[in-house]
Amino acid sequence: MKLIEEQNFDNKDFSKFPLEIAEYDSCNFSNCNFAEANLSQIKFIDCSFSNCNLSNISLLDTALKSIEFTDCKMLGVEFNNCNMFLFEVHFIDCLLDLSSFYDISLKKSRFKNCSLQQVDFTEADLFGVKIDDCNLDQAVFENTNL
Repeated sequence: MKLIEEQNFDNKDFSKFPLEIAEYDSCNFSNCNFAEANLSQIKFIDCSFSNCNLSNISLLDTALKSIEFTDCKMLGVEFNNCNMFLFEVHFIDCLLDLSSFYDISLKKSRFKNCSLQQVDFTEADLFGVKIDDCNLDQAVFENTNL
């Protein structure tokens, strides 16, 4: 797999021009559109996403290792399809409504000032997760470790 390190991606439209399947290490994505993009099998390590639209993206076997999302729109994202090895995500000022974290261990993750309306946390492990100033209206926590 191709390795792409320390690159900045700004104002790119990955909904029309797909992101290359590769390993992205310490990359920054700013003001990018990923709406409905297929990010399956891509590896993201120590990357940041700022002011991006990631709504309805496909994350089948996608690696998210120590990733920070800031001011991102992420409606309907099924994080439960990701590769769970070293899975770690952080969200600040993000819109995550209708997303799913079904049966995921989020132990090192944090949510700050996010909208999490109707998000599915069923059977997730949220032990030690920090959730600050978030809207959890109609979020589902069935059999969730809180």
